[in-house]
Amino acid sequence: MVADPKQYMRTSGETDAVWIHTNPYSSYPKFSKLDRDLETDVCIVGSGISGVSIAYELVTRGINVVMIEAREIISGETGRTSGHLANDLDDGYTEIAKKHGDEGAKAAAESHTWALNRVGEISKQLGIECEYRKLPSYDISQYPRNAREHANDMKQLVVDGKKASELGIKTEYKEGFAVKGWTGAIDQRDAVIYPDQATFHPTKYLVGVLKFLQDQPNFSCYTYTRAMDVEEKGIEVLGMDHKDVYVKTIDGHTIKCQDAVEATVIPLQKLSVVAEEEYYRTYCIAIRVPKGSVEDCLLYDSAETYKYIRFTECDDKDDYMVVGGGDHKVGQGDTIAPFAELEKWTRDRFPQAGKIDYKWSGQVFEPVDYMAFIGKNQGKKHTYIVTGDSGNGLTHGVLAGKLIADEITNTPNPWAKLYNPSRLSSIAKTLPSLIQHDVQINAQYKRFLQTDINDIEDLVPGDGGVLNATGKKPIACYKDENGQVHKFSAICPHLHGVVCWNSAEKSWDCPVHGSRFSKDGVQIIGPAKAGLTPENDSGEKLQKRAIEI
Repeated sequence: MVADPKQYMRTSGETDAVWIHTNPYSSYPKFSKLDRDLETDVCIVGSGISGVSIAYELVTRGINVVMIEAREIISGETGRTSGHLANDLDDGYTEIAKKHGDEGAKAAAESHTWALNRVGEISKQLGIECEYRKLPSYDISQYPRNAREHANDMKQLVVDGKKASELGIKTEYKEGFAVKGWTGAIDQRDAVIYPDQATFHPTKYLVGVLKFLQDQPNFSCYTYTRAMDVEEKGIEVLGMDHKDVYVKTIDGHTIKCQDAVEATVIPLQKLSVVAEEEYYRTYCIAIRVPKGSVEDCLLYDSAETYKYIRFTECDDKDDYMVVGGGDHKVGQGDTIAPFAELEKWTRDRFPQAGKIDYKWSGQVFEPVDYMAFIGKNQGKKHTYIVTGDSGNGLTHGVLAGKLIADEITNTPNPWAKLYNPSRLSSIAKTLPSLIQHDVQINAQYKRFLQTDINDIEDLVPGDGGVLNATGKKPIACYKDENGQVHKFSAICPHLHGVVCWNSAEKSWDCPVHGSRFSKDGVQIIGPAKAGLTPENDSGEKLQKRAIEI
């Protein structure tokens, strides 16, 4: 079967997430490509949950907004998440308080609580049917009850629960608690319960908000419009005069605005916050379970690369249990094995589970101090960024709407300090791990001296690999289903790392700072701004076919 050349324009992988089951790509709003220069109040780059949430909060305050997207609408990581809305944050409030103090931890608790409720408010106001519902989450030990590590593991979960309770989040410890429907032989009873969590269908929600925005006179959106530069020009001294921001596209058009927002998952720049994050691939399966056979809940175990579950609609007989985990650093792990691991974990605990219909992976951006970077970019006056989802990208994205809209409209926000991209004290507390991270990143440049394949004949159709026989010019080679080889430079345009082939998503992933490119060489995740340079005619034709409208 010949692959769809437009797949990477709709999503950032060869696989599809479960969300297309009831909300196919064809249901997404359609926008045209920018074909001229524009002026507006605010230009937002990116159409995921951060970009759409910021647009909503600004447009409803009367601000003129232009949103641009390099590919199709909602084509980034929002459409590949697991759909959790939680103030039960991945890193735990005990650790968050060590980095940000109790005041910062309380701001994190309050802001994520606001965000998970905000989705419910907006979906109700706009009449969006997106499976939004409140439900409990259960934090459980990764170890069975008969393992000696179980008791100590639960003690830490209880400590984290008590800390969350001190910060205003309701929690409860229940010894012997078991999720309804967990009938497998592995016994991991005992749980810390967070009763006021939520879940939803992320793309149904965003499609609903975008359809509302389409009808507003102060909103416009352009797809297939890739931003290449965001530059502030002008003089601003002691609040006098004003700098304008110029967003330049790959086709040479310019959007002049008072403020610009890079809602691009990771800023399109060289260093600063880019070096203060770690980059992970994470994996999900959607497996059928008979309706009502398992309690509708969120569940997380305590492992460093933890497993988690939630549920979404399938059909009249079954629901989908979405099971995630298997994280590893971008370009530095097996991209197929995690799916088998997730399936075994699920079947061992839920023997009623049936067929797996969807398998996909996404990307997580982990700040060294656990909190996202949301606000003015470092050294800038009118350029804002949103990055560092830390496994809670959906609430961080909704929260970014309020934080950035408040800052642009000069509205005080008590949470802004916590998320300030220029914060120093919490980053300083992570200096040893930051140095270790930098050493590990620098080690990835060893790929300049390595080759993945010795000969193009080593590739089977549908596979890729880096050919670097000379150790001088690594070439990314993709052999399509017909056996034709398409060649691209294997050098990431960001900081010149050598990309790796991702077998699951059929993409080129950079192990340095997580940039990703489709098998066609099209940029799908930054901080790289542009794609891989074609190195033969067939590579150039393949890339052009992917990006043409």
